[in-house]
Amino acid sequence: MSPALRSMFSSLNVRNYRLFAGGQIVSLTGTWMQTTAQDWLVLDLSHNSGTALGVVTALQFTPVLLLTLWAGALADRLDKRKVLIATQVASMVFALGMGALVVTGTAELWNVYAFALLLGTVNAFDTPVRQSFISEMVGPERLPNAVSLNSATFNSARLLGPAVGGLVIAGVGVGPAFLINGASYLAVLAGLLAMRPADLLTGRRVERARGQVMEGLRFVRGRQDLMLVIAMMSVLGTLGMNFNLTLPLLAKVEFDVGPASFGLLSAAFAAGALAGALLGARRTKRPSARVVLTCAATFGALECAVAFTPTFGLAAVVLLFTGLAFIAHNNAANARVQLGTPAHLRGRVMALYMLVFLGGTPLGSLIIGPLSQRYGARTGLLIGGAATMLAAGFLAYARARSHRRAARPTSASARAHPAELPAAG
Repeated sequence: MSPALRSMFSSLNVRNYRLFAGGQIVSLTGTWMQTTAQDWLVLDLSHNSGTALGVVTALQFTPVLLLTLWAGALADRLDKRKVLIATQVASMVFALGMGALVVTGTAELWNVYAFALLLGTVNAFDTPVRQSFISEMVGPERLPNAVSLNSATFNSARLLGPAVGGLVIAGVGVGPAFLINGASYLAVLAGLLAMRPADLLTGRRVERARGQVMEGLRFVRGRQDLMLVIAMMSVLGTLGMNFNLTLPLLAKVEFDVGPASFGLLSAAFAAGALAGALLGARRTKRPSARVVLTCAATFGALECAVAFTPTFGLAAVVLLFTGLAFIAHNNAANARVQLGTPAHLRGRVMALYMLVFLGGTPLGSLIIGPLSQRYGARTGLLIGGAATMLAAGFLAYARARSHRRAARPTSASARAHPAELPAAG
């Protein structure tokens, strides 16, 4: 293996991370298969309602708004591996339960709503724990590489899952896709159980105390470098990343294609994201704010371009590059936040980061869903892309102004207290 490839996959030398990644790629493939099945099921049960898709998305992500910050505090106090075992078992039970309803022909729209809410509650605890668990497996030196490989795993699954899901739906129906996903959780559970706890870099556990959530929020508020990343992510997560609403409508209504072709649109986005994740795996340093904002602006421009594509094939090609820009932004943002945060606060800070990313989705879905239903999926794509570009431009301008002021201190107070100047980067 060449030195470049060894560098790209260096985190896989860590046994615990290797077990984690292997289980994740199987389980996440099932998850994306189920996501495809769920979207198609909702459209069938609701007679192609974009609003119904928006409601499902809102229910699935609303628990993130309500519970994630608390879950982040728990992540800094509890054994993350044990928490992940519990969340995977719960997700498996819900997937098998929903699959049984569909297979027996008793599933109704409200069942999908209830299932989405339950799964969202589990994910509110799972996500910040899983994100902060990466650093415990590989340590700070390999963290940028592990974040990129984690994205590569996620997007490999996102590439396979919708494509396989579309074929499963077309061949044997929606229900089996839920059941297959339920079985796939066994892989990640096996990986977690086979880990060596003594090899984890856990550091000191945070003792339970009042005000721990606020401690994390105060830390972020005092760090302009982290605030910039989180502000950008909040816009992208709320308005820019609503492809779970727009792509099903784009495929079924605008291009008049079936579930297999719809899966290919999602797979095209995932293929680009996978390429972006692998390209970013060679990064060894903390990414700059300029990289984060440039990638966000590029993603926004490409999302707008998808809205103007006249054919299914061209939409798939543009989505390939859109996925690459999206994951380049997310990996840079994730590594920038984690490497800028001390270990004892990382769970809470990553909870806030995931809150603005995933928690904004229910708000955005209630905007993008009805607008896409009334004016078409292209309108939803344009709104998301334009909002992302405008936010990146505004934050770049604000950052430049802040740095110009910091470079020209005029008062004795500013010279005496450099810590009060805006954070670099």
